[in-house]
Amino acid sequence: MKTRLLAGVALAALLALTASLRAPRPSDGATPERRIGIEHFTFLPPAMTVQAGTKVTWVNRDEETHTVTSAAGAFASPALEKGETFSYTFTAPGAYSYFCALHPYMKSTLTVQ
Repeated sequence: MKTRLLAGVALAALLALTASLRAPRPSDGATPERRIGIEHFTFLPPAMTVQAGTKVTWVNRDEETHTVTSAAGAFASPALEKGETFSYTFTAPGAYSYFCALHPYMKSTLTVQ
């Protein structure tokens, strides 16, 4: 009995986590929004797919200053201190490679459908 209860709780937690990671689909016409964390010199998640029209916000949770810089020049944040954010709304489909201009080995890709 306890095993089934624990399995049910674990399944519920997994389903809640999965639902929270899906792109929001607002019914009130609001712009969908997703967040990307900057932690331990990485972008988390390391790759993401969103729908065109989605606003993506990067949040620097690291002790170090970072940027969010498009490899193709589509967008570039100022230097972000811990707790600061940068947002960009992706309107055109495509693959957007980006990196931290201060730490160029920090790379990621965002795909817009």
